[in-house]
Amino acid sequence: MNDAVNEPVGGYPDIDVMRVMDLIPHRYPFLLVDKVVQIEPNVGCIGIKNVTINEPFFAGHFPQRPVMPGVLIIESMAQTAGCLVVATLGPESEGKLVYFMTVDNARFRRPVVPGDRLEVHVKKLRNRGNVWKFEGQAKVDGVLVAEATYSAMILDN
Repeated sequence: MNDAVNEPVGGYPDIDVMRVMDLIPHRYPFLLVDKVVQIEPNVGCIGIKNVTINEPFFAGHFPQRPVMPGVLIIESMAQTAGCLVVATLGPESEGKLVYFMTVDNARFRRPVVPGDRLEVHVKKLRNRGNVWKFEGQAKVDGVLVAEATYSAMILDN
């Protein structure tokens, strides 16, 4: 994949939040991808989540020191992967549901806090039928903050 964050890959321009909502069924407050800045169908993509203090989970996690829950970072990886799947399979797959099957080797290296720009790098490892396996990395300012390998099943909604 191309290293320039805003340069399109394979002729695909950035995907804004309105288009992300066409691709995957998630909605606020559980939509955890603001845009996709790089996408190479059948290979990988980079999604962006701008983390703000008004996220609903910060009210309880933790009010005195707000930290984005690790499971939501993993969910952001999954939603970014969902965008990759639709770009790979084409328009007929828009809005299909993506169900987690496994999450392996999840590592959280530092907290993600309000004001961070979470950059989610997703790489397709393989797919067989409607089961896909991915490797995800989340970075803030180029520093790895979380990573995981995960698989998902793509189903009609």
